Amino acid sequence: VLRAAREAKLRVFYAMHHRYRAGDYASWKYVAPVQRAAWRNKSFEFGTWGGEFRAEFVPEPGEIVASEHWCSSGFANTDLDLQLKRHGIQRLIVIGLIAHTCIEATVRFAAELGYDVTVVKDAVADFSDEMMHAALEINMPNYASAIVTTKEIVEALSIDSLAVFDPAGVD
Repeated sequence: VLRAAREAKLRVFYAMHHRYRAGDYASWKYVAPVQRAAWRNKSFEFGTWGGEFRAEFVPEPGEIVASEHWCSSGFANTDLDLQLKRHGIQRLIVIGLIAHTCIEATVRFAAELGYDVTVVKDAVADFSDEMMHAALEINMPNYASAIVTTKEIVEALSIDSLAVFDPAGVD
């Protein structure tokens, strides 16, 4: 999906989770359970394998890396909305991790902000089939204009422009 988006000359944005650093949550009055787990497990620890981009996902020049989010949504307490608006982006294609938390929260927030959202269901992942089902079959259909496969989005992107992709025409 990323390769197809780049080949179609779409602007690529990254909404990374905050990368753990020692002391991040130490003085917080309230730490949400998901943040407590990140603190305890040192999830996405800065400078480690889990806290850096995989080689095939390293941002290329001109791609935008929004400020890191602290909980689930790529929009909450970040500059993602500002970056998208400043670049004139109204339609999003969402891929990544974790379907029932970060992806779902980002899709919900995007819908609240008025973005047209397409989720690529086989380009997101989760810890279990049950979590994937809840996110993709129960929750996200309420917020995403379309939930498509990689094959469908790659074909749509190869047609010169995403403008011809009609999410209303995808089941």
